[in-house]
Amino acid sequence: MSKRLIFHIDVNSAFLSWTAAYRVMVLGEKEDLRQVPSVICGDIESRHGIILAKSVPAKAFDIQTGEPLFQAMRKCPNLKVAEPDYGIYVQASRQFIQTLREMAPTVEQYSIDEAWADFSGTSSLYGSPVETAMILKEKIKKELGFTVNIGISSNKLLAKMAGDFEKPDKIHTLFPEEMPQKLWPLGVRDLFSVGAATEKKLRIYGIKTIGDLARADVLFLREKLGKNGESIWNLANGRDVSPVRTGQVANKGYGNSTTTAMDVTDYKTAHRILLSLCETVAMRMRQDGQNGRCMMVHIRNQQFVDESHQRTMTSSTNVTEELYREACLVLRELWREDTPLRQLGVQVSNLSQGDGYRQFSLFDGGKYDRMEKMDATVDEIRRKFGEQSLFRARFLDNKEQHMAGGLDKERRTGVTQKEV
Repeated sequence: MSKRLIFHIDVNSAFLSWTAAYRVMVLGEKEDLRQVPSVICGDIESRHGIILAKSVPAKAFDIQTGEPLFQAMRKCPNLKVAEPDYGIYVQASRQFIQTLREMAPTVEQYSIDEAWADFSGTSSLYGSPVETAMILKEKIKKELGFTVNIGISSNKLLAKMAGDFEKPDKIHTLFPEEMPQKLWPLGVRDLFSVGAATEKKLRIYGIKTIGDLARADVLFLREKLGKNGESIWNLANGRDVSPVRTGQVANKGYGNSTTTAMDVTDYKTAHRILLSLCETVAMRMRQDGQNGRCMMVHIRNQQFVDESHQRTMTSSTNVTEELYREACLVLRELWREDTPLRQLGVQVSNLSQGDGYRQFSLFDGGKYDRMEKMDATVDEIRRKFGEQSLFRARFLDNKEQHMAGGLDKERRTGVTQKEV
């Protein structure tokens, strides 16, 4: 059996790279955002002013992903700012994955901008692992107009760790025999899946580097940290036998959220926002033939404190009105109007394919059938004529979008965007 050869491919500063590539290759702009101090950031007037991605030149000004735009502008007054376009990003991601599949027998998408590819047994086609990675990297740069980092190893974990080494536009190997030199000297926080809380606990026990963790007593780690202790010990030792799986991973839940244009201080406004979120979530569920039984509502207040609460419904459903009513009930249990809100979100889980189980009462059977038919009709009209073609009367003369949230229109309605 040939040795496993796994690549981890990660787009460099994806949102900024994809925006820049679109502007240069499609719109014909001369200025490349990647060559100047620039960021991708939502509209500050709509309170989405958080840095989502930054260029390499922006790093020289110590601009950080996640910081407010006004703070970044203080560091660099001439900073170029572009708003995100999720339609462009979805198309670019699809082209990225398709390009990987043109070379690799098996590709597993991990997120919108990264994937694993199994190149085992391809040396006769492309050459050595590094030569193969170079061919792939240059193919993406030439055909799609953006750069990637590629990590190479014999398993998914080490390939991902290698891909996180120096960026951008780099190729790195991290085979098991290279771990003592390349991986173990790094701080334990650099290990995939180790967060701040775990790092703090490990430091109490004198474990500061990944090498310290790899050499630690696994029974001691399990005693102190439970199953997670053994799990991160295996990771530190590069142990990972998980295969690269092709195909699309099924959704475990459907969710959407929105940052509000102004503080929400009353249930009437909050309910209207929940309805707009349930519109997008329910439509996606119906497109995938999914029903859900658990409704969770997430809120964020003025002080950026997050809270959430959930309820299990009597029956599985994907009917917009039913999901909306349940979301309103959850919100009433979670929030009081004396605490202004700046963000709301909904999440539907406990999914079932098809019709699923439904507990009918003597009074709602016919009503439920009518609501299903109405939703199906609304979905079809929006698919044909766009999501603005039909909306509920309660959104007339209101500032809230009738289908809110961060999803691009293509995923909501099937309306295509321009390709990068």
